[in-house]
Amino acid sequence: MNVRISPSKLSGHLDIPASKSCAHRVIICAALANGTSHVSGVTMSKDIEATIGAMKALGADFIIDGSNITVTGIGSPAEKAVIDCNESGSTLRFIIPVAAALGTDSRFIGRGRLPQRPIDIYKRELSKHGVRFITEEMPYDISGKLTGGVYEVEGNVSSQFITGLLFALPLLEGDSVIKLTSHLESRPYVDITVDILRRFGISVTETEDSYSIHGGQSYTPHDEKIEGDYSQAAFFYVANATGSSVDIGNLNEKSVQGDKKILDIISEMCYNGNRVCFSADCSDIPDLVPILTVLASYGSEKSVIYNAERLRIKESDRLETSAAMINALGGDVSVTDDGLIIRPCGQLRGGTVDGCGDHRIVMAAAVAALGCSGDVIIKGAEAAEKSYPEFFKDLTALGGKVNVIDME
Repeated sequence: MNVRISPSKLSGHLDIPASKSCAHRVIICAALANGTSHVSGVTMSKDIEATIGAMKALGADFIIDGSNITVTGIGSPAEKAVIDCNESGSTLRFIIPVAAALGTDSRFIGRGRLPQRPIDIYKRELSKHGVRFITEEMPYDISGKLTGGVYEVEGNVSSQFITGLLFALPLLEGDSVIKLTSHLESRPYVDITVDILRRFGISVTETEDSYSIHGGQSYTPHDEKIEGDYSQAAFFYVANATGSSVDIGNLNEKSVQGDKKILDIISEMCYNGNRVCFSADCSDIPDLVPILTVLASYGSEKSVIYNAERLRIKESDRLETSAAMINALGGDVSVTDDGLIIRPCGQLRGGTVDGCGDHRIVMAAAVAALGCSGDVIIKGAEAAEKSYPEFFKDLTALGGKVNVIDME
């Protein structure tokens, strides 16, 4: 799907969709609980559907009624399972150790750039603890049952490995420790995991460089309403910072979501004396980089994004595609080894952006289009459905001028 977006200002009220990060985690915990949990306020997307499908394949039962899901936890784990992760890195990395802890021989399949997302940490560490990787590339076939012990994990590759182990290790007989061998980037995502685990009855002891988990724990059923997603809200906060006036609702002001940092960055940019710019360490907030690139393009001086090298292994190489997005619209963005330099160039003019199969590039481009002097065409705009299926519907309801077009 290709869309044409004409310049406009947004206004009105918008309840932000549920946090995808929270929904993944709550669904997995509910599926591991001994009993029935009720999860409300879920925003269905391809990624969330992948995680639901994964836990179904392992033996959980789901009744879906709109945004409400009744989850009956796994009684007898499946002996074998085929788990379709679609393009969801979260699903892949969260579920591999869970399937291994349950002793389910599993095949993991996926598409898009997912086969290129590294899982070397699991291949190394799980292989030391009773699990065999039969295949080295996707589809990944694993067999064996996970055992407790010490897991040494790099913290600068992806926090998703920590989260996956935190789900699995309480199910084992023996105690375990996740020992970080480098600084943990994206720690707020692990904070979300630990917070949700505690609500489902799982105890985790944290230190600066480790997580200790007692074995033999049981997940307790728990009813949960999913809070709004600050990573999705960021698109509309940036729209507001650049001229729109959207009343943004359905957010938890006390949330531990790292992407709440968008509010601080906007404040830094808008109230930094006469210098309208920012410098952002994105090691903990990688999902914000595409929309921060849009925000920076409205500055009066150079803005810098750094510590974001892990974005090269997302749905696209998000450093390259974020730069290409703004440059295609007449901006001036340079890619560095670990981030971006965004230089002011006046008003963006419009043009054609390749969505590159990346939901966050598509949505950031749509927000950038609002303030351009001319129309913006986004190719492959359907990628937004990965995390926010109603994005263009919501944009239109708020006054965005969006038209689906054919391109020869």
